[in-house]
Amino acid sequence: MYKYGLSVKFIATENNAQKLSSVLLKASELVSTAKGCQLYLVSLDEDEPNTVWTTEIWDTKEDHENSLSVIGVKELISQARPLFAAAPEKVKEIKIIGGYGINP
Repeated sequence: MYKYGLSVKFIATENNAQKLSSVLLKASELVSTAKGCQLYLVSLDEDEPNTVWTTEIWDTKEDHENSLSVIGVKELISQARPLFAAAPEKVKEIKIIGGYGINP
């Protein structure tokens, strides 16, 4: 069975990438205990200083969708929205077949 993965590109308003990444790191902490969460990685883009990426791996797409109901996640989304220069871009949904660090 495949794992569900996605990478999302967030473009922050001018000089707010660090602030946005802090909010996303808090989200990572909250969903780390959610059913099916394998990875929630937050990265800053070296070439685009206002861009923050998240890379997520979940057991299933449903687990990812259910993570929005984790207590505190909706509040963090509300904190993040004013920091967006544009709507987040779902860059890629992927099927993960395995590899080092992925639980079977």
